[in-house]
Amino acid sequence: MTPDFDVIIVGSGPAGVSAAFPLVKSGLRVLMMDGGQEAAIAHPTQPFLTSRAKDIDQWRWMVGEDFYALQMREAVSPKLRVPTHDYVFDNFLVANKIAAQNFVAVGSLATGGLSNAWGCGVARLSEAELSEFPCHASDMDSPYETVARRMGISGCNNDDMKDYFGLDAWSQQPIKMDTLHEYLYARYTNRRAKFVPLGFRLGRSRVAALSEDHAGRLACNNSGNCLWGCHRRSLYSAADDLPSLRQYKNFHEMNGFIVDDLIRNGDILSVQGQINRTKERRTFTANKVMLAAGTLATTRLALHALRHEKPVQLLSCPTAAFLFWLPHLLGEPRVSAFGLGQLSFSLTLRNDITAFGSTFGTTGITISEFVRHLPLQRRYGIDLLRGLLSSCLVGNVFLPGNLSTSEAKLRKDGSLFVTGGYNESVPDIMAEAAKKLRKSYWQLGALILPGSFTIGHPGGDIHYAGTLPMRGNPSVCETNAIGELQGLMGVHVVDGACLPSLSEKSHTLTLMANADRISRAVAEQMNVTY
Repeated sequence: MTPDFDVIIVGSGPAGVSAAFPLVKSGLRVLMMDGGQEAAIAHPTQPFLTSRAKDIDQWRWMVGEDFYALQMREAVSPKLRVPTHDYVFDNFLVANKIAAQNFVAVGSLATGGLSNAWGCGVARLSEAELSEFPCHASDMDSPYETVARRMGISGCNNDDMKDYFGLDAWSQQPIKMDTLHEYLYARYTNRRAKFVPLGFRLGRSRVAALSEDHAGRLACNNSGNCLWGCHRRSLYSAADDLPSLRQYKNFHEMNGFIVDDLIRNGDILSVQGQINRTKERRTFTANKVMLAAGTLATTRLALHALRHEKPVQLLSCPTAAFLFWLPHLLGEPRVSAFGLGQLSFSLTLRNDITAFGSTFGTTGITISEFVRHLPLQRRYGIDLLRGLLSSCLVGNVFLPGNLSTSEAKLRKDGSLFVTGGYNESVPDIMAEAAKKLRKSYWQLGALILPGSFTIGHPGGDIHYAGTLPMRGNPSVCETNAIGELQGLMGVHVVDGACLPSLSEKSHTLTLMANADRISRAVAEQMNVTY
């Protein structure tokens, strides 16, 4: 029996497109499947403050015609309350048969996946951080460069975070900072020695956002619309790579298709599922299948195919968020500016644990997002922030994923059940981080507002990994050095599920580079066969 395709890729997010390029370039017949969800609400085209003052239809993208933002008031992240991002998250859990307890479970059926609504943080892992990968660290060098150059990243700067990120050789110049961040960075530069005892380092954020035009996408114009969607496509989305893939005649797509099972018949793999709109069931066959549906969906598919009902670990990064005020800049006017990370820090904590975080301007974020976290009645919180917010910044903190105790388990009905948890040491580690950050930002002329340092729920980082980890000698539900699933030959895991470790750094670039590395090896392997 001749299969329909050489390789089927399940998912069109960052891992999926990164896996596709080496395969199609090698001449293999590739089919990419995804949920096919697309945006129904147009992104704002004017700067955020201009739209807020003049756009009579702003309610459509701020509240939604079905009052989406109000319906999602309990969602943990502002991204989940933005009407323009409704399509990104819609129906993922139901379609993929996933349920969760004490865990923020998020995924996407959209073309381009979660990269349609991410923070664009990028980082390269060091040799030490790659030590658990069953390949040599140098095997990731070329994939890192290939992916970084394709997606377009900015932030190149000779600062104290240069080596931490390890990306400047392939980066554009930084996007212009706002006045508050410029003030912080100038203070840090002039007082660098004071931060050494605190283990605090500060520098420009490295982000998958353009400061120069690149591959048909336009440079950031500091509109402040980052949270709501960039009509200039300055922020990288995996969907931006699809036009390039479509130029290859051996690349094919199946949009709006939900995969629910994998079956091996002899040397052929069958991918089964249904068309989302019509519910019609279809089966496609291939010699190889690459799972890039997002860690949670990929895990369910793999465990179901293996009929494995024992729990597997699920790595995610404990997180916290905080709001801080720069008294010297009280009364600073609100201006439209880049809405994602402008400065980033690393912080050394007990037992050589490193925390990572970035800081963001408050323009482009509704005041309600801040009021909900203040220890004040809503009315008084609004009054306070109306005068204070233009001189405030917001920050986040990430700890390494090995401090997570979350698990995922296949239930007898074929659904995936996720339970969340943190290591018992996390509250104390976060308390140490909060103390050191208060001291550090006080030295920078900023005050972390009392009560604003808030530890997030497990899974709130949306940095999921490690359920099907790569090992040198994999056991059941583990994968080998090229992501091939033990017990299901020909199925390769290429998204976060196969990462054997999860640092505090942003992990998207690493999972993309790893997908590129795996696909290069698979393409070479298959071309020997053909």
